[in-house]
Amino acid sequence: MIMKFIACCVLLITLSGCYYNKKLIYLGDEQFSATRPTLVENKHSAYKLQPSDVISVQVKGPGESAVTGQFNMNPTTNGSMFASPANFYMDGYTINPDGKITLPVIGEISVKDMTTEEAQTTIQKAADRYLTKAIVIVKLTSFKVTVLGEVKNPGYYYVFNSQATILEAFGMAGDLNPVGNRQNVKLIRQTPGGSEVVMLDLTDADLLKSQYFFMMPGDVLYVAPLRARSNRSNR
Repeated sequence: MIMKFIACCVLLITLSGCYYNKKLIYLGDEQFSATRPTLVENKHSAYKLQPSDVISVQVKGPGESAVTGQFNMNPTTNGSMFASPANFYMDGYTINPDGKITLPVIGEISVKDMTTEEAQTTIQKAADRYLTKAIVIVKLTSFKVTVLGEVKNPGYYYVFNSQATILEAFGMAGDLNPVGNRQNVKLIRQTPGGSEVVMLDLTDADLLKSQYFFMMPGDVLYVAPLRARSNRSNR
């Protein structure tokens, strides 16, 4: 009887350990193979510029001229590899509540609900009226995400890229702590209609197919501790 009891205890401990380990594995899927790649389709929606976004606009010509210089209002970031996010904010163009920016020489241009590529094309057409062979470059400089809760380095992080995934956001924050609930991650996203809240499961490979796998500027991620479990209603 004693031996059977000990065997049952060992079995229970082993099973509970396996269950706990499964909760720590990201994007678990038995269909993934070590010998061949598995394609997971994901239709990523390009971000549309919104009021309060800050963009960098530079106009580059075949040679520096007084006219070209009037277009560029990014003096502290030009040629600098170590510009701070504050520089990008101070020297960039903030989209006003009407969805417009005001450029030197050109004047007001509406960029709301445009991708950065579309805004670049629009500004390029306007710049062509004043300059010959000039190239307009538009970048979103206010791409910031916040990561809170059970992560090693909570805080906000700037993304110097056109897109970022949820895994990259956690990578910037040093990954989740062992007690972080990977099955209960809250994503808070600001939309024109209000705050959108979605519960995500990092252990589910279907997350790769989700529209929420890609981050948007202003997103907030919150990782609850394992003891604070709640129902998830979004996939």
